[in-house]
Amino acid sequence: MSKKKVTIVFDIGKTNKKFFLFDKNYKEVVREYTELPLTTDEDGYPTEDLSALQNWIKDNFNAILDDENFEVKAINFSTYGASFVHLDQKGNVLTPLYNYTKPMDQEILDLFYEKHGSKLKIARETASPQAGMLNSGLQLFWMKYKHPEIFKKIRYSLHLPQYLSYLFTGICVSEFTSIGCHTNLWDYDKADYHDWVYEEEIDALLPPIVPTSASINTSYRNKKIKIGVGIHDSSSALLPYILSKKEPFLLLSTGTWSISLNPFNDESLTDEDIENNCLNYMRIDGKRVKASRFFMGNEYKIQVEKLCDYYGKEYGFHREVKFDQDLYLRLMKHKAIYFRFEGIILKRKMITATDLNSFATFEEAYHQLMIELMDLQIHTITNAIGNSEIKNIYIDGGFTDNDVFMKLMSHHFQHYNVMSTHSPLGSALGASMVISNKKIDETFLQQHYQMKVLQPLIFNL
Repeated sequence: MSKKKVTIVFDIGKTNKKFFLFDKNYKEVVREYTELPLTTDEDGYPTEDLSALQNWIKDNFNAILDDENFEVKAINFSTYGASFVHLDQKGNVLTPLYNYTKPMDQEILDLFYEKHGSKLKIARETASPQAGMLNSGLQLFWMKYKHPEIFKKIRYSLHLPQYLSYLFTGICVSEFTSIGCHTNLWDYDKADYHDWVYEEEIDALLPPIVPTSASINTSYRNKKIKIGVGIHDSSSALLPYILSKKEPFLLLSTGTWSISLNPFNDESLTDEDIENNCLNYMRIDGKRVKASRFFMGNEYKIQVEKLCDYYGKEYGFHREVKFDQDLYLRLMKHKAIYFRFEGIILKRKMITATDLNSFATFEEAYHQLMIELMDLQIHTITNAIGNSEIKNIYIDGGFTDNDVFMKLMSHHFQHYNVMSTHSPLGSALGASMVISNKKIDETFLQQHYQMKVLQPLIFNL
């Protein structure tokens, strides 16, 4: 029996760790999910357990190598961003993988802006809304001034996708999509590291930049395997669309964050853009992608838990709620803000507390929540579109299963061709494609993504 030739992709999210096998036509052959318990850093802050992650990767890799049915031709990695692994001269890991939600010491942030320019200036030049540890370059600055004795031992700092690649190759590299995701490291107008990186001599810790499509040929147990250099997950999720669609589009990637990605807008960011939480991601060729994001999924979860509590429903009840046109029209007649959002910093009227007394049922309050989230969603999509000629909007991620959200999207963007795309493969597929030289055509998304065109709502007013 001939073995099936496969590419392995390790797709590492903050919550779910996924392991995929793809055949030569990018068809999924195997998929495994796991959640790994967190550990804590030296301050007791919860963070990824790097050794548990390495062991899980090693076990899965070895199991496939031992499997008589498969011949592994290539491996690649897509992971969340804003996370550095610091290595010493011998390649040993020096610190925990600091969590990008860990608060950063105010005095270190003050020192950074005092030395290198105002928050707004840095944010605009690096296309990174200022957010402490989420700007991973600041983690290096923080290390230098908070833990100088450890900082002195760093030989290389690798973003997480490149560290996973390094585990297989022993070669340290940097790569565009990881450098370009809200790291504070890259000056987009200069197309080079920002001046502060050179002034602090941090450039010496960042390995040479290689293209995202680069791969390193190694041999394992006398088998030749091509190892990719890894890719940042948001850029990876965008890749199948870029490779298969010729017409300009916007991709709305929904989940914990709702991110509007526009690969056809290369304007420099303005101060106003930064204030509206716009940023740039990087394509695999180093070109910019204009994006705007807000913490929609996070907020949605917080508020839905409160609704379930208030109306005495099991968590999960919300998944069954279907769009109700009469309810929607009634709420829109007396449009007001009823929810106090906790994790969203976009400008909106602040109220002191959420008011649920006005809503008789869970369904009614839930529709109101979706209306208020949609107002912010419209705002962020409009920002990302800017002045580019976009006609198509693709929506992927968790909210494609949310009937109310999808109906509201089709209503508010009825002058666009709005499509839901359902692919649990997301960023894994992009990671598999980027190290293959295979050309794909327009029908690719149709085959892999169960695309559906959304019909605009026709209201019986």
